[in-house]
Amino acid sequence: MARTRPPRPKPVKPAMTLPELIDEFGDEDSCREYLEHLRWPNGMQCPRCESDKISRIVRRHKFDCDSCRYQFSVRAGTIFHDSHLPLRKWFLAVLLMCESRKGISANQMKRMLKVHPKTAWYLCHRIRSAMVDERAELIDGIVEVDETYVGGKVRGRGRGYTGNKATVVGAIERGGKLRVRHVKGSDRATLHEFISSVVHDGAEAIYTDEWAAYKGIADEDTRHETVNHRAEEWVRGDVHTNTVESAWSLFDRAVIGSYHKVSHKHLPAYLDEFAFRFNNRENPYLFRDTIIRLISAEAMTYEALTNPGAPS
Repeated sequence: MARTRPPRPKPVKPAMTLPELIDEFGDEDSCREYLEHLRWPNGMQCPRCESDKISRIVRRHKFDCDSCRYQFSVRAGTIFHDSHLPLRKWFLAVLLMCESRKGISANQMKRMLKVHPKTAWYLCHRIRSAMVDERAELIDGIVEVDETYVGGKVRGRGRGYTGNKATVVGAIERGGKLRVRHVKGSDRATLHEFISSVVHDGAEAIYTDEWAAYKGIADEDTRHETVNHRAEEWVRGDVHTNTVESAWSLFDRAVIGSYHKVSHKHLPAYLDEFAFRFNNRENPYLFRDTIIRLISAEAMTYEALTNPGAPS
């Protein structure tokens, strides 16, 4: 065994492309080296006792802690840990999900990576689980809020029928971040609770359509203005909901064109992926940042995804 040295600094490359990814991470050694650099940028530490006295077991691609004798790999304690999939395929899957503006289906992932359908489906969901932004800051300034409905048509029912659809509400800061959530309905209590949980109390204004459930969201710091879509009013000065509706249009194209259908159980995961990609659309280091999230994210079991009683 050989004592390890701090990982060599690697240049941070923006806007990773598919040919660049294949050239740079075409073998497992280069992928492991990259994970080491991202996981331990200031020098390797034992994940159990945090000691920095580590020896490398070269032939087994593992490390041995000289303090507690714990043996571990760069995958240990990460979302990659219980996966037999080569890291190069993980890296390809991450790039494809990050750079596919309308998302990529598990079937397409299966065809591109040449893996089993269940492997592709599980892989996509594990990557989505790392895209959850649990510490998202409150949005501020001018905020647009709107709700949409996700689900197919029902024969014999009109276009406005929503009995089979899932309700999704979203809020976007002009020039800022998008927040989305799958909710039980579009009633006053639900919409007000969502707005209060994602919008800063000192926001300048909240713009919505004429739906009555939005009434009462204004206060002394924040004004509420509406546009009346039923009266064919779409814009009045700078008052409109076009920004959030553009986001819904993009999500609709993802569901219709890529996923084709999304279950109510897994809809929150698809919304997390959509919001993460939308909010990072100008981030030149999206691939790197997503890999870092996968390193620190909690493991997700296949049973948790497939068990109807398990959390979404």
